Amino acid sequence: MIVKFIRINQYQVGLRFQNDKLVEALTPGWYLEKGIVGERIEVLSEKKILLMHPELDEIIRTHFLDEYLEFIDLKDNERALLWIDGRFEEILASGKHAIWKRFREVKIEKISIEDPQFKHKFLYKITQNPKSETSLTTLLVEENEICLYFCDGSLVNEIGPGFYAFWKNVGTLKFHRIDLREKLLEMSGQDIITSDKVTLRLNTIISYRIIDAKKSISVSEAPDQALYREGQLILRSAIGNRKLDDILNDKDAVANEIMEILKTKADKYGLSIVYCGIRDIILPGDIRELMNRVVAAQKEAEANQIVRREETAATRSQCNTAKMLEQNPTLMRLRELEVLERIAEKSKLNLFLGEKGLTEKVVNML
Repeated sequence: MIVKFIRINQYQVGLRFQNDKLVEALTPGWYLEKGIVGERIEVLSEKKILLMHPELDEIIRTHFLDEYLEFIDLKDNERALLWIDGRFEEILASGKHAIWKRFREVKIEKISIEDPQFKHKFLYKITQNPKSETSLTTLLVEENEICLYFCDGSLVNEIGPGFYAFWKNVGTLKFHRIDLREKLLEMSGQDIITSDKVTLRLNTIISYRIIDAKKSISVSEAPDQALYREGQLILRSAIGNRKLDDILNDKDAVANEIMEILKTKADKYGLSIVYCGIRDIILPGDIRELMNRVVAAQKEAEANQIVRREETAATRSQCNTAKMLEQNPTLMRLRELEVLERIAEKSKLNLFLGEKGLTEKVVNML
């Protein structure tokens, strides 16, 4: 038989077992372990927060440590928040737990996890504790987003902007985040034949936003692609029923028609059309050359018409001037003086006034 002395210090508790049964709790001091078969003394530290012991059920059954420990038994659908001295410590999983309580303030907050979403007034503080990562998953929804929350394949709720936390291992959770901002959809390089058999290539822009998140994912896996297909069909119908000249003369009317039809189609996908416009209309090379020639001919005809109009106006002005000079001899004389003034600017003239008048003298001199 081996005799051994064991010392139990402050902040320690001793447990004496005989044949795996707890028979005594030992306070600080010296104790003799006689070495009898089946007898042992274990020393436990109260500085640790949780008591992790293989004989925890035996410790709970005997009630020897009730004044030292706080016990809690959590079912599968329960969790507990452990607060030590007013500060969050960790989340307790299902099972039996023992917390040392003699030298600290212990608070245990039991929570049901029937609802996978974890709600608490100190949510952010709890989730920022590294020990919470094994129990909780977090979700941050931005200001311009909305999130659809599914549990076991069923839609549970539509979550707005904010910070959220959910229990792990309580079901199959899925989160679908949706951006509510305006988006741009480009339909580029669409080759379409007009009613007068001209092939055009069009680039169209559609601006849209999601207004019904549930409908947008329940009706179509990719609502933007569905909107793209609808836009293609509507564009082909609108262009195919018009002649080239009608399209070129009023492409805004075509865009408005497309937009009105597209609005009704987009509603079933939970979308709202903000704007629709035709950015480019690309003509075939031979049609483009022909139209350039037509435009050049039109501009040339317009230029000739302007020249003729100016010539006619000048002739009409000269005719009116001649009539005025014929009817007013004094005005005629003033006109003669203006002509002589212009001639005198470039040459030297000697004028002699006589009975025949100024005009005859000048003519004779020239």
